[in-house]
Amino acid sequence: MRPVKKIVIIGPESTGKSTLCELLAQHYQTEWCGEFAREYLLTNGTGYTKDDLLLIAKGQLALEDEISNKVQLQPSVVSPVLFIDTDMYVAKVWSEYVFGDCDFFILDAIVKRKYDLYLLCNIDLPWVKDELREYPDEKPRQELFGIYKDLLINQQTPWVLISGNYEERLATAIKAVDQLS
Repeated sequence: MRPVKKIVIIGPESTGKSTLCELLAQHYQTEWCGEFAREYLLTNGTGYTKDDLLLIAKGQLALEDEISNKVQLQPSVVSPVLFIDTDMYVAKVWSEYVFGDCDFFILDAIVKRKYDLYLLCNIDLPWVKDELREYPDEKPRQELFGIYKDLLINQQTPWVLISGNYEERLATAIKAVDQLS
């Protein structure tokens, strides 16, 4: 089996993560792993608890594994790559930001899961309202961005800041992914 390069796109809500994942997957003719939380919350409602975050984390990991296996088996792909719209850092940040602590399962998954690159989406895009977004104000967006940046600075996986309009973000991301090869 060929190893799949896993690139995680993280950052505060409404920073273009899903759009960037989709555009990168199209560019590299591969798959991307969406955010399990979105479907979970649309199905179960937005009044989530700490226990719901644990279920969401487990669902995200299972979805990532499922799509990673699919990418690994694609015969036409020379160097398989998977773009992942969120990881356990996001679960940790949300759990700590909303509930003040984080389940050990999530912390353990952070240690065990290995990724090849993180793309941190900056908050320089306008916030866009949707039924699941919680923090439209600038102060929480800045706080959350700072938390994500601090996490990435203090871990070993390479990371790149993604800023600008959608075209600039895509160009920066492609350059970073190409440098992995």
